[in-house]
Amino acid sequence: MNDFILHPRLAADTYQVTDLALCQVRLMNDARFPWAILVPRRPAIREVHELEESEQARLWREATMLGRGMQASLGGDKLNLATLGNQVAQLHVHVILRFQDDDAWPGPVWGMGTPRPYTQAALDEMHHRLLALVDATFGTG
Repeated sequence: MNDFILHPRLAADTYQVTDLALCQVRLMNDARFPWAILVPRRPAIREVHELEESEQARLWREATMLGRGMQASLGGDKLNLATLGNQVAQLHVHVILRFQDDDAWPGPVWGMGTPRPYTQAALDEMHHRLLALVDATFGTG
């Protein structure tokens, strides 16, 4: 039985997009950056090494495939993949598409400027785009 519970901070800061084999795909509510969050649907996991080896491989496969799909669909100059966990201990992977003219370039996105929440129309569009690229990348449809 899987007792996965999403951390309240991740629930407050993101929107659920879909589920992959291991991870829940979520969209960070900051329209300045195409920014997805992957959260392994496993209870009480804080570090990558706490996953089974096969799940570790799946986590990185899902992160890199999602990132590749985002870059193919949305463009971008650089793809950032990161696991920090300093503010939210629950294991999650940031998949962030960066542009040389974005608000934080070339620095990290964390703590840079003020997040710009999605409007409902922009959220609907990005949600649709992410679902389409997940389907195209992972063949989930």
